[in-house]
Amino acid sequence: MSKARFEAVMRAAEKSGLLNEKGGRIGGRVSPALVRQAKRQTGIETDTDLIEFALATVALEDNFADVFKESRGKIDPKLKLGF
Repeated sequence: MSKARFEAVMRAAEKSGLLNEKGGRIGGRVSPALVRQAKRQTGIETDTDLIEFALATVALEDNFADVFKESRGKIDPKLKLGF
């Protein structure tokens, strides 16, 4: 993953107001192998940044595929799409 992607996700999270307050804590048991691989894949070095990036990625997900599937059959077949 590129640094640009990390920065883009974090900028979007900031603009969405998701990073305004950093007083919350999160804890849990996870596989060290999972954390190492996620850090390797992303290039993120700290646990805090990794968790914040992962949560921001999920929070900002647009669910395009689900919305696209839900719209199936709802568009008038006579609609001219310009093809």
